[in-house]
Amino acid sequence: MKNIGKSFGSVRVLDNISFNIYPGEVHLLAGENGAGKSTLIKILGGIYSHIEGSIQLDGKPFKPSTPLDANRQGITVIHQELSLIPQMTVMENLQLGRFNTRGGFVSFKDMEQKSLEILERFGIQVRPQDCIEDISISQQQLIEIGKATSMNARVIVMDEPSSALNRKDAEILFSLIDQLKTTGCGIVYITHRMEEIDRLADRITVLRDGRLVSTGNASEYTSRKLVSDMVGRELEETFIRKECTTGGEILRLNNFSLKKHDDIPLFNNVNLTLHKGEILGLGGLQGSGASALLSAVFGTFGNRPTGQLELNGRTVKKLSPARSIAGGIGFITNDRKNTGLVLPMSLTQNITMASMSLFCRSGFLQKQKENSAANNMKKDLAIKAASLDMTVHELSGGNQQKVVLAKWMQISPRILLMDEPTRGVDIGAKWEIYKLLEDLISQGVSIILITSELSELLALSDRIAVMHRGSVVREFEKKEFDAGEIIAAAMGENTNTQEKNNRD
Repeated sequence: MKNIGKSFGSVRVLDNISFNIYPGEVHLLAGENGAGKSTLIKILGGIYSHIEGSIQLDGKPFKPSTPLDANRQGITVIHQELSLIPQMTVMENLQLGRFNTRGGFVSFKDMEQKSLEILERFGIQVRPQDCIEDISISQQQLIEIGKATSMNARVIVMDEPSSALNRKDAEILFSLIDQLKTTGCGIVYITHRMEEIDRLADRITVLRDGRLVSTGNASEYTSRKLVSDMVGRELEETFIRKECTTGGEILRLNNFSLKKHDDIPLFNNVNLTLHKGEILGLGGLQGSGASALLSAVFGTFGNRPTGQLELNGRTVKKLSPARSIAGGIGFITNDRKNTGLVLPMSLTQNITMASMSLFCRSGFLQKQKENSAANNMKKDLAIKAASLDMTVHELSGGNQQKVVLAKWMQISPRILLMDEPTRGVDIGAKWEIYKLLEDLISQGVSIILITSELSELLALSDRIAVMHRGSVVREFEKKEFDAGEIIAAAMGENTNTQEKNNRD
């Protein structure tokens, strides 16, 4: 890619970028959200065809007009947002666009056999006939990756491919990347996780504000240099939260339980308390029940949970998202694309959708008041967008996450339930979110936090409750925090009596 430029109206998103990749290497593309990474890979993947500059593949001009055209010429892009079709089966998704036919009919036997080969290669424990919407996000991500790598591509672009993977599945991904390198496949890799950069990167290119900042061998980059190049300033490597005094109890769960329709528990007999101005961290491996617990507290499952939920000392008898919002409870889900935002709608509409009652009078929307509130949130959270009328789909991942935060800030929350609030967010935006949480708890807001990054869990939490197989197995006070003990508890080792009582 040579002298690549791209503008959207008057907004310059890429300016004279030159980028190359060699056979059999992992080239890390780094930069804050909004730096231009997504635009660059969309150009490479054939989504944007009207550009400045030129691209060559194996020494020949490369001008893909569509993603399918890019695939056929040897470049495959795995986007951060999954492109699988939920209502179709695993094998239909794996073979979509390349069905083998016999006499004009699709050969399902052939489709099943080819899909089995991909599933076995990745060790994905699903059947070809399973429907995509019935399997976990982690399994869906591996299927997306398996589909891309089965196309015999010359270059594969991976945008945050491990963001939804647990440790075991991430290691499967890393092993596959090692295999791909031996075949001469070049890999463009985007991640904000330092441990992945150390594990995978051969070379690194850093973008900032649509411009090229640096390119070099991975060995030339310390974590401090990488962060400095990304954000244009130096940040501390570890976030240290200010001390904050917590207040009285605001939320209590007593024997809170929820079963699936097949009577398998999502979580069982959970007993937890949350105090005013406290960050309670929920630790646990994927599938521990922590995400389902937050959804239930917010009212997503209605009155299906059993046990008691007390808010300010009063038992809540009817659970629903509407009642939670009215009571000052906000919920940042772990899937901003599908459950946190309405992508075709504008910034203003997304920011105010949970607080519309503030902007209505006699049944009419006060548009000026709504725009003013949205604009204030845009400024407060430093959301990078050309205007409030832009659709959220046009924003980078980090700015989309800020819109989700703005939506819940707008209701003046008393409690925030946060499930992976920094997933897919760059280091600079992470620090902004950390400081926002610090400001919120200083104002008396209480937070329950789920994060798969242990360092983040330790740095932000006042207490940590660890879940394993739907039960809270251990609780740690701040002075008791120990990374090894928390990991052991998440794996079901050295558990306390709460889980044992649940099993009895």
